[in-house]
Amino acid sequence: MVAGVNEAIETIAAIATPPGQGGIGIIRVSGPQALVIADEIADATPRIGHAQYSAFRAKDQQIIDQGVLLCFAAPHSFTGENVVEFQIHGGQYVLAALLNELCQSYRVRLARPGEFSERAFHNGKLDLVQAEAIADLIAAGSSAAARAAQRSLNGVFSARCHALHDGLLDLRMRLESAIDFPEEDIDFLSDPELLERWQALHVEHAQLLAQASHGVVLNQGLTIVLAGAPNAGKSSILNSLSKREAAIVTPLPGTTRDVLSERIQLNGVPATLIDTAGLRDSDDPIEQEGVRRARQAAATADYLLHVQAPDIVNDRAPPTQARIIEVWNKCDLVDHPAGWMDSSHSAIRVSAQTGDGLDLLVDELAGQLSIGGGDFSARQRHVDALRQFGEHLAKAGQHLKAGCGELSAEELRLAQQRLGEITGQVHSDELLGRIFSSFCIGK
Repeated sequence: MVAGVNEAIETIAAIATPPGQGGIGIIRVSGPQALVIADEIADATPRIGHAQYSAFRAKDQQIIDQGVLLCFAAPHSFTGENVVEFQIHGGQYVLAALLNELCQSYRVRLARPGEFSERAFHNGKLDLVQAEAIADLIAAGSSAAARAAQRSLNGVFSARCHALHDGLLDLRMRLESAIDFPEEDIDFLSDPELLERWQALHVEHAQLLAQASHGVVLNQGLTIVLAGAPNAGKSSILNSLSKREAAIVTPLPGTTRDVLSERIQLNGVPATLIDTAGLRDSDDPIEQEGVRRARQAAATADYLLHVQAPDIVNDRAPPTQARIIEVWNKCDLVDHPAGWMDSSHSAIRVSAQTGDGLDLLVDELAGQLSIGGGDFSARQRHVDALRQFGEHLAKAGQHLKAGCGELSAEELRLAQQRLGEITGQVHSDELLGRIFSSFCIGK
């Protein structure tokens, strides 16, 4: 065992591979007893940083299975603790047998969801943004989302937060130094450099907030709602974009009575496409509920595809904060070519029947998710914290311009707290519990 390891810390174990049968299954063990356990349970003598083929035995010397043993000594492991991985056959019985042996015959308990990553966070191996990026990378549903999560895991987002934090700390130091000399004849608060530094922080924050907001979309995908009058072809468009018969299509108005969600890829980026009931007045209580849900979905969309057709006129889009693209369907039935109707790219003619024009619509939507060289994944809590940071920073600037140094300094202190919540420099047990409980058991 490595000297200096805290014996009071529990040793934990979990199956690190997905449920079900497979060629290989992995059991991960982390904690002060990990190497001792490996020495006792494996025929091979554990060697740090080496992969060794070995049999793994129970206390009664019966072989549980044979496989590969990997050992890592603290602090040079993912968790920062002694870590052992048993790579054995991926049958459920075999994995359960070895895990039960670890828990019953040794001082090992089952890990909580995300506990390995949580220990890595507490041991300084990664910050909270990087820990969340692990879960985002595992859950990535597209190449763009995976690349963005990898950049966050590599510390791109964290580095931007630290740079903003350092600039804020420098401004706080200068401002509080000026406050400390009220008896001097010189008005240090009127020093233009203070406002210049505040303005630089303001610009840097706005850029980071925009990138983080984009990172949320890369992580979660766009929500695209199809809305319009009955029989405009919303369900047909959903089927065409999802490349399967997901929605029932009939000539009868009011066929769609509820919202229908389809997870799709738009040129390699994720999106949730939502079909809704046709918007019209109806005495049918079921259809009325469908229309209410359609309006509710439209209100929370990122994009609203307002679908119309040649035989449907004067149809209004439902209230929404989303960008609206007017989609004129059934262009194959009239003498109008498919494509953008004007240079604003706010209206497009398509045919769900032939597919004409849908490629332009897909390109427009996917373009909003295109990943650039500096993009990273983010979560809504990061955006919320950055917005709160911006509110405190704006108030600090107002107080600074008014010569209220103490009030400005207090707002900067609160801004620093909000920023610290992102990387985990400031955190609560409740926040950590909520974040890591969403992880899989073996991570």
